[in-house]
Amino acid sequence: MKIAVDDLCGPEIVRFLQEHVQQMQSITPLESKHALDLDSLRKPDITFWSVSDGNSLVGCGAIKRLDTGHAELKSMRTRPSRKRSGIASLLLEHIIAEARRMHFTRLSLETGATEFFLPARRLYEKFGFWQCEPFADYQPDQNSTFMTRAL
Repeated sequence: MKIAVDDLCGPEIVRFLQEHVQQMQSITPLESKHALDLDSLRKPDITFWSVSDGNSLVGCGAIKRLDTGHAELKSMRTRPSRKRSGIASLLLEHIIAEARRMHFTRLSLETGATEFFLPARRLYEKFGFWQCEPFADYQPDQNSTFMTRAL
């Protein structure tokens, strides 16, 4: 597996992210959808990584700088056919290490509160994230779970 910073220009990653946004729109009410579109992911306050297995794109994730010490985990996704194969753990471990290297002291995230997102919440808990109050510009939302961890 190879994890690399991605400039989000390749057609495969564009399709992969479009599928992500479409899936989130199909299971999350519009007012609770927080997945970033491609243009938002290309902003300078975001670092985006893709995960490849050979020539196949199998996952992605990003961090968004909120302030000098706090970043938000964004756009974590594993190709559906590769779920539960360790890709998300490998990527999350990499992102946490990179966030530390970038001198962040806190990493937070928003994920869904429904049953669909239970595997994601369990993964984050396994990596030391705990539930917290909404952060940054988020508002309380029955469809969202907010989590954070110190680095």
